[in-house]
Amino acid sequence: MKIAASEIEDKVDELLVVLDRDIRHIQENLLMLNELRSLVIKQDEVSLQKLLESIQSETNSYKDNELKRQSLREELETAFSCSIEQGIIVGGFLSRLEAELTGEKKIEVADRKTKLRVLAEKLKREHLSTAMLLSDCSRFNSMLLKNILELGQAGTITYSPKGSAERQTSQAFVNLQF
Repeated sequence: MKIAASEIEDKVDELLVVLDRDIRHIQENLLMLNELRSLVIKQDEVSLQKLLESIQSETNSYKDNELKRQSLREELETAFSCSIEQGIIVGGFLSRLEAELTGEKKIEVADRKTKLRVLAEKLKREHLSTAMLLSDCSRFNSMLLKNILELGQAGTITYSPKGSAERQTSQAFVNLQF
């Protein structure tokens, strides 16, 4: 089934709108990663919780855009008679689409593709930076907790109020309250 040129142009226009939403989504994710790092450093648990809720709601609302992009990609691949396997990677699909188009649409697709590629690389770097920060925080907290809890282990010497040395053999340093 061949699709008319005007229908292809309409599908490309719809795809450009979806790609613009993808660009905004990546930019929002970059801002959220920066905010996440900032809140972790500030230890602002209330704001971290709000950010987590915001991320969850944004993820749920973004699924519609992903489904729309997938649908348009399949329709355009059918229109240009290329298999889904050949266009499975978005960048590869956009390159193939760009090769099939002419004029202003070709320029617009190339522009979106470039923006997405640059933003995806930046998101990858920012994600890695955030993961490293969280890993370092986890490592630091583990070391801190280990050192605190080792104080209650056998062989630790404490001093009584009278100044005499006492060895703790089985007392825990931290009391837990439930």
